[in-house]
Parts: sequence; C-alpha cells; structure tokens
Amino acid sequence: MTQYSYSRVDLFLKCPFHFKLRYIDKLTELPRFDADNPLINGHALHKGIEAGEDAMVEDYLNSYPVITNDQVNELIKLKILLRKVKEELSPFSDCKQLHEYRIITSNFIGFADLILVAPDKSVTIIDFKYSNHVKNYMDSGQLHLYKYYLEQQGWHINNLAYMFIPKTAIKQKKGEDLFHFRKRLEETVEAQEVKVVPIEYDNIHVIYFHNAIKEIESAREYPRNPENHCIQCIPRFAPDYLETLLDEKGEITMQLPKNERREMKIDDRPDIWLYADSYVGKTTFMDKFDDVLMLNTDGNTDNITSPVLPIHDEVKKEGRMTKRTFAWENFLSVIEELEIENTEDYKTIVIDLMEDLRDDCRNYIMDKYGWEHESDGSFGKGWSMVTKEFANAIKRLKAIGLQIVYISRELATDVNLKNGQVRTTYKPNIDDKTANFLTGTVDITMRAYVNDKDEHMLMLQKEPNIFGGGRFDFKEKEVPLERDAFLAAVIEAQKNRKAKTRNEVARDVDQSNEDDTEGWGQSTESKPKRRTRKSRREEEAPEVLESVPEMVEEQEETPEVEEQPKRKRRSRKARKTTEEESVTPPGEDESDVEPESEEKPRRKRRSRRSERKAD
Repeated sequence: MTQYSYSRVDLFLKCPFHFKLRYIDKLTELPRFDADNPLINGHALHKGIEAGEDAMVEDYLNSYPVITNDQVNELIKLKILLRKVKEELSPFSDCKQLHEYRIITSNFIGFADLILVAPDKSVTIIDFKYSNHVKNYMDSGQLHLYKYYLEQQGWHINNLAYMFIPKTAIKQKKGEDLFHFRKRLEETVEAQEVKVVPIEYDNIHVIYFHNAIKEIESAREYPRNPENHCIQCIPRFAPDYLETLLDEKGEITMQLPKNERREMKIDDRPDIWLYADSYVGKTTFMDKFDDVLMLNTDGNTDNITSPVLPIHDEVKKEGRMTKRTFAWENFLSVIEELEIENTEDYKTIVIDLMEDLRDDCRNYIMDKYGWEHESDGSFGKGWSMVTKEFANAIKRLKAIGLQIVYISRELATDVNLKNGQVRTTYKPNIDDKTANFLTGTVDITMRAYVNDKDEHMLMLQKEPNIFGGGRFDFKEKEVPLERDAFLAAVIEAQKNRKAKTRNEVARDVDQSNEDDTEGWGQSTESKPKRRTRKSRREEEAPEVLESVPEMVEEQEETPEVEEQPKRKRRSRKARKTTEEESVTPPGEDESDVEPESEEKPRRKRRSRRSERKAD
C-alpha cells in the first residue's frame, strides 16, 4: 500500500500534472542554491532550535556549493531569528521535546516539527512556518492529520499550533556599502516578531485527505493547474528536472528517458566537475582513465593520449562563399552522434573547458538572433534563451548514460564576513547561475590544487570557501591528484551502502517535500535530516498522557529493489594524440571561512488547497 503524506496529496489537489512528474515519473529535480531558499533556511533554523547556533551555521553552509556575501547576509538574519524563537520557547524548558518526529502508518507518512510533552503529560504539536502570512495557513490540514494519525498510535494530543517566523527581503540599495546594509538588515530583523498561533482540531481535514487519496488512486489523467492554485506552474518558480527539455519560457517541451543509478553497487564512474588553476594537472588526471573521449575547446591537446574531438568554430570556403559552423553546433552534432550510434568505444565524456562551451552557446544564440549581447532580447528573453539552450544540451548529454566529466579553470574571489574579515573563496570560472545548474547534474564537484609542499592534491570533503560537494560521504579530506587514489576514496565512501527499496525512495521524496508548499523544509536530493522547533502550549486539556508511545519504524510495504539500468556507451571516432600534459605547481592558500550569512529577496510561495466535498 502506498504511504501518502500531506504534501503529496496537497500537490495532487493543486496540480495533478506536477504530481505526476514528481511521484509517478519520479523525475530528478535540480536543486536551487539561492541564499534565501526557504527550504534550506527552514532546515537550518530548525537544526539550530534543536542543536544550537553552531549546528545551524554548519547545516546552512553545508547546503551550498560555496559561501558568498549573500549567504553571509542570510546567516545574519537566521542568527537573530534563532534567538527570538528560543526566547519564545524558553518558558517550556521543562517539557520533553521530540524533534522531527516521524509518523508512519500503513498509508500515511509525516514529520511533526516538534512535539512537546509537558510534566502534566499534556501534549502539543508545533509546526514551524517561515512566513509573514498567517492567514494562508489556517486552511492547511497538516496538523490535523498529525493529530489523527498519532492518536491512532496511542497518543493523546491536547493542542495544535503554528509558530510563524518572519521573513525579511530587503535589498542592498544602490550606493549603499555592505557594512551599512548589514546594519540596516539587523535592525529590520530585530524589529520583527515571532508569533505562535493555536488552531482547533477539525476532523473534516482528515475526511478531505482520505477522499483525495481515492481521487489519486483512481486518476487516469493529470491536468495542469486545474484551479490556478499551482505555484510550480509559474515559470519563475517551476522546478527544473534533469530529464526534461525546456523552452525559453521554462515550459517542458520533451521528457528524456530517465538514466537512474541506484545505490545497489559501488559506482566507480561518478559524474564529476573538476576545477583548478592552470597547470595543476586536471586534464592529465582525467587522461589516466580508460575509454575517455575528450571534447576540447581550448586547443591544448598536445599532452593528451585519449581520443580528442575539438569543439571550436569552423570557417570553410566554398567557392566565393564562406561558411561558418559555430563551436556550439559542433557540440550539438557530437551529442546527436552519441545519441544515435550504438558503439561501446567510450565510457566517459570529458568536456574541457566548460566555461568555453558556455560562451560558445552564448555566441551561437546571439548570432542566430542578430544580438550583440543577451540583454538585446526584450524582457530577459536573451538570457533565458541562452540558459535554456545550454541546459537542454547538457541534459541530453547526461541522458546518453555515459560518465560525464566537466573541467574548468579556477576563479578566486573575496567574501566579506560580518566581523570585517575577508576570506578568499575558490570556485569554477563560470557565472554563478550556470555553476549552480552544473553542480546539480554531477555526483561530485571537486577542486584540485598544489599545496605548500608542491604536492598536487584533490579536495574531497566540503569546505565553506571551496565550491564543491556531492553525494558521497568521503572519509578523507583530500587525496593526491592521482587516478588510483581517487578511485580508492570513492569506493571507500560507498562501503556499507544499502540498496533502497521503492518504499524507502518514496519516503525520501515525501520527507524532502514535506512542508514544501508551506515554505519550510528541505528539497535537495541528499538532504540532512530535518529537525523541529518548539513552541508554547495552547489551552491545556484535562486528559493526561500516561506514556509516550514508541514511534512505529516498520516498513509496511513490500521491499522491492529496483534494478540499476546499465549505462549505454556510445562513441564517435576521434584523433589520438600523445605525451602527457606538463604540470607546473602554482601554489595555493588554504583558509577556513567563518559561518556568517547573507540575504536575498525572499520569494513568496503560497497557495490554498481547494475545498473538496466529503464522501
């Protein structure tokens, strides 16, 4: 039997189309790394309520590829809000606090942010909302469902309440320096108030929920946004799925076959984004792997032994006519050949350099429409067309099923911390939006560098000032920039990894999307465990809870294990070159970044569940 969460059913009621994409097609949603991402902020703040400010800062910073001034601004807000929430909860320090309590039955799964058990055994469920709009939540059935299903497990719930944590979306004014902006930001957040709003239990929400489940299970068609309640149908807020191609308006034009790797066996060919300063040896490192096809953009191939396909503009004379083929067109033709040909020559495609390829895409689009700059396209059309053209091509390349590796040069920038210190951050030499998209399409993003001992090293673990991260739990912080050392670390990171059943996968999706429409939660693929926040009890009922029942952990569905599709290998004939790439160690400076944060304008996501007639 399928286990339904509030968020799963709520999405179906608002938009069966997006419900199908997420829960039936199980498409891979690419993460968003806006500094004010409500899911990341909510999870970090919740972590702070449970484990303290340091844990909150670490959780927030680990959710991003690299720390920037925007993240520093956001952390300033979170620290103030954490103090306010703790002050609100301080009168209830004598209560037993159960954070992120999992509610699991044969047909329901939910995650209660906070359960407070008072000394007199009265029980309160608190749900945290990172929002300024109290009225938008009053029709939500979430807490009502929690009470209903917890009481089926032996609890007696006395009180239900929301805690509303205010959002701040002020921007740095033109001509305003960072110091004065942050001072104004602190004053704004300090003036805001955390509110606790009690609600009365209404069983009609449970009836609506059960009726909606019947609709889901009998559904054969999945119309899009039938009652105009779906935020995801607005292009600005629409999820970007790895397996979908989009037009310049963000509409889905085609769904690609899903190339899904399971956790059933060791993956020794993860998709990688590797960046480093010049002459560190990033290309040489990838050249040591077997069955590699290099797609080269900068002509630096003399020391490469793997087959190479140059990706550059070509100009040919045909009589009096001059014919120009753009580098981007050549790249698209390579993708087409890899999609069509059914050969086994290559296992890995390396794009070297990724920033050059992004510029090639930009140049192609600008020439196609006669623009001198992306801004020449009205109402942001130019930027959108370049972005979608680039993203669609990368998605097509990923769908082929080979290992994909991006190579980039390094860019060092400075970040101003709140205490006045300046930290150097290292990231790929590409714009931030493209970087955030690309890192969402790979398994690992890593930096290579030369240390003060003249050793060429590969960073594996996440550092706040080093753009990187991924799905592996590496045991070592760094290893030598060598093929065997890297593969050993990848294999070690996957030891004891168990295959997930379909029920567990569905549970992960529900947990990551619980409260998604409510502006609180976590939406990354490998998200940290959510915690919960505390709040004050509402009017106490006379009943007494004799004992707190243990949470039901058993999985009630059949543990089907999904098969891991084999990766298809395709190829195109290419020339071979010889010799190794020379490496000249430039030197590097390591530094730790302090946990501070930064702000971005908050987006508003809100919609009401449509009323359904009870059976």
